Amino acid sequence: MKFQGSENYVATQDLMLAVNAAITLKRPLLVKGEPGTGKTMLAEEVAQSLDLPLLQWHIKSTTKAQQGLYEYDAVSRLRDSQLGDERVKDIHNYIVKGVLWQAFTAEQPVALLIDEIDKADIEFPNDLLRELDRMEFYCYETHELIRAKHRPLVFITSNNEKELPDAFLRRCFFHYIKFPDAETMQRIVDVHFPKLKKELLAAAMKTFYDVRNLPGLKKKPSTSELLDWLKLLMAEDIPLEALQSADSKVSIPPLVGALLKNEQDTTLFEKLVFMNQRNR
Repeated sequence: MKFQGSENYVATQDLMLAVNAAITLKRPLLVKGEPGTGKTMLAEEVAQSLDLPLLQWHIKSTTKAQQGLYEYDAVSRLRDSQLGDERVKDIHNYIVKGVLWQAFTAEQPVALLIDEIDKADIEFPNDLLRELDRMEFYCYETHELIRAKHRPLVFITSNNEKELPDAFLRRCFFHYIKFPDAETMQRIVDVHFPKLKKELLAAAMKTFYDVRNLPGLKKKPSTSELLDWLKLLMAEDIPLEALQSADSKVSIPPLVGALLKNEQDTTLFEKLVFMNQRNR
């Protein structure tokens, strides 16, 4: 297996190298980067490109590592025993298989996405060390050792909300997705909006990077927000002149709410525009 990129995902050379290194080393690929830089989509596109089924485990603050292995539904078994249900005689009927169990027992190799691992408790990564390292775990209720038939291709994403344990990091191949430069960003936009006029794209890109480079922003606009903004500009048929300033002064772009997502950043940008106009 080797990832060469795809039509729907613009992968830089170093990102493709990272994916293929993780495949060669048979280690999970830990992908970090700003929200909206395509970390989750990477797993989806690699799985599709390599013709692998994709299992996804989206982590929340309440997620426990055990849920990825299995859960024993003792409440249902007790209820069924009170009703005299014959199912209670087989404990397997009350084992809820998690995504790791499904990935380990799949008849063909699969890709496994553990999305936003940094949302969970700090002990969550440590609780998965052995399972991801040895590709096996023990089910105490059924007295079974669940061992991977085929080693899954594991993607782990993080938004850097909290530090991950060193022991966990040691078992992963790490890659940080840098924010795309203008050339890479243009390739990304071309994939999504191939018919976008070059003049409008150039003006929109300049405005986007001007907003993004504003010092003091609480949340800088990401790739996904640029794509949303371009979609709105096209839908509303915003003219090129609305994005251009005759004297190159800073002005509030149309539909700025697609780029700035909190009142602090909007106020900061409005103050900058006001100060800029006063200095004319």
